Amino acid sequence: MKHIVFLISLVVLFSTQAAAQITHTSSGATDQAANTVLKKAANKMSGTVSFTISLVSYDSNKKETMKQKVTVLYYSPRYRVRAGEIELYCDGKSVWQLNKSAREVVVTNLSDGDDDITNPAKLLKNYSKNYKAKFIREEQDGTAIIDLQPHKSKSYHKIRLFIDAKTGLLKKMEQHNFDSSRSEYKISNFKNTTASDTDFVFDAKSYPGIEVVDMR
Repeated sequence: MKHIVFLISLVVLFSTQAAAQITHTSSGATDQAANTVLKKAANKMSGTVSFTISLVSYDSNKKETMKQKVTVLYYSPRYRVRAGEIELYCDGKSVWQLNKSAREVVVTNLSDGDDDITNPAKLLKNYSKNYKAKFIREEQDGTAIIDLQPHKSKSYHKIRLFIDAKTGLLKKMEQHNFDSSRSEYKISNFKNTTASDTDFVFDAKSYPGIEVVDMR
């Protein structure tokens, strides 16, 4: 079964509409300027990194609708995500989705086909498989703006990335939806760090009596 780690557990947090898929594909020539910056940004994510995502969602009238902070520990293909009552653990093979308030953890298999919009490290590593990149411009402060248009149908028509062209540090992402709503992801507290295998595996012993639903 296709694992639903970010698409399900964070869909509530990110207020991404789950409307019917809109047919939209993107193809065309490679944008070398965009690829150069994106490659630098992907290299920045090499090794073990941690960062914080500050999310703000807006409705079609550009009014703020929701805020959420998410912390990520990433070491490809493993990760740990903490977002309020939801925690996600992935050891590269399995995914544990913990809902603290429901006292439940759902275990599924990791799938390469899942949406990676809410995992910037995975997005940068695999962008060429799923998106067409277009270099928009470089701001006076050295921020490169790059649009990613999905090859396959999504509820959004583009992801806009804001990357420090010199250092490759991802500063912000915007998800532009077909209904004119938008989600904004600001990246902060980015640092290279260390982690052990246990950081990416859910420990049921820490939650006595929790219900484990194994769907692998």
